Amino acid sequence: MNRLSIEDRARILGCLVEGNSLRATTRMVGCSINTVTKLLVDVGTACGIYQNEVLRNLPCKRIQVDEIWSFCYSKQRNTSSSDRALGRGDVYSWVAIDADTKLVPSWLVGTRDAEYAHAFIGDLAQRLTNRIQLTSDGYQVYLRAVDAAFGSDIDYSMLVKIYGAAEGNQQERRYSPGRCASIITGTVTGDPDQAHVSTSFVERQNLTMRMSMKRFARLSNGFSKKIENHANAVAMHYMYYNFGRIHKTLRVTPAMEAGVADHIWSLKEIAELAN
Repeated sequence: MNRLSIEDRARILGCLVEGNSLRATTRMVGCSINTVTKLLVDVGTACGIYQNEVLRNLPCKRIQVDEIWSFCYSKQRNTSSSDRALGRGDVYSWVAIDADTKLVPSWLVGTRDAEYAHAFIGDLAQRLTNRIQLTSDGYQVYLRAVDAAFGSDIDYSMLVKIYGAAEGNQQERRYSPGRCASIITGTVTGDPDQAHVSTSFVERQNLTMRMSMKRFARLSNGFSKKIENHANAVAMHYMYYNFGRIHKTLRVTPAMEAGVADHIWSLKEIAELAN
């Protein structure tokens, strides 16, 4: 790592945040996979620490939350109980996004259960200064998690999409979602504005994750082999997304729109976080 120039580190990060796998990056940059992996761990850890400190006292008003599936080492059905204790099997990334600034103030990598739901929503609540309107899908664990973190000081709605059968033969339907037949919304707490009850932005963020991180791509051998590396990759992705990537509809980065940053971060600046 110490032998790499800051320019080389920035080149490696540029490859990783644009959806290339570790081995593809090594071929493009011309260094060993151990070097790329170590850079991922070092920079990903630094990105997580930096955002944990900076993304505080945020003036967000409308938040959407969701979970995105991936897996580590092997899929759940092929993972033993002992391997699951090591973080292998199905892995979910809990994500919150500000519908106005497109900032992602909080995320959490773990399993899709009540324990992680409470940790995720609790972390989100600590980062906000205003009463917010929150929209989630119909996953029931959100009910107690939101109540524990916000109490009655929130306008909270659930949005449930009802899907019909996918078109085509069995093979075609395997990776194609069914068509959305109807949408049901319901108020859980407070008085949410029904015009802004939506999960569209966070679902679009899920697509951004799958396009920007090879380990999230379906039908690929670029999946994570270690849960620690998976979490570091997510932290680095959101550092680049929040601080270094111009959002086309905003024409600035989400961090600038939210007042957290005053300029567009370069890949060199992100790489220097690990110094």
